[in-house]
Amino acid sequence: MAGRRALLHLLLLLSLAALSAPKKSEGEEKPAWAKKDIRDYSDADLERLLEQWEEDEEPLPEDELPEHLRPQPQVQFDPSNIGDPEQLLKMSKKGRTLMMFVQVKDELSPSEAEEVTKLWQSSLYNNHIQAERYMVDERRAIFMFKDGAHAWDAKDFLVTQKDLKECSVENKVYHGHYTPEGKKEREEAYAKKLAKKKADKKKKKTEL
Repeated sequence: MAGRRALLHLLLLLSLAALSAPKKSEGEEKPAWAKKDIRDYSDADLERLLEQWEEDEEPLPEDELPEHLRPQPQVQFDPSNIGDPEQLLKMSKKGRTLMMFVQVKDELSPSEAEEVTKLWQSSLYNNHIQAERYMVDERRAIFMFKDGAHAWDAKDFLVTQKDLKECSVENKVYHGHYTPEGKKEREEAYAKKLAKKKADKKKKKTEL
């Protein structure tokens, strides 16, 4: 295995040398180490060859860099988002890989869970939301988003599906609308929204 790895490394360096040598040799004398037969190169010579190629290589665009080398997304402050941590999280995860855990209802069989999560993945894809899907249990899957901002858009779709038990993003659990927990949460959210609307209306009358 070590010999095969060394051979592949040498072949890679040979191809790099073919690309980089013309740029370095035009109008200037090659260094002594570069005049050697490639079979006589020492480890230090191979390192110099690799460094030379890296010097000639154009820097990659930001979206092609490994994720840990990309700059952090600039979150624009929007006063209307105050009190909406979900929206702030969504903006901070833009362009970052993010996992979502998706749990189907207990009454579904493992094969039904596989089929329904596959269907959800296709539906998301048709709405321009790309997610890799991995079954990690009989009724549980991981949806992996390369653009983490899409996870919350996917969540908004998934909670409306009758076979969803719950999904979780960034340690926050969202229950399906067709579960007892989901129905209770929706009723509480509606009551809170109604109370706020009444309070705003009362405040407006007082100001007049």
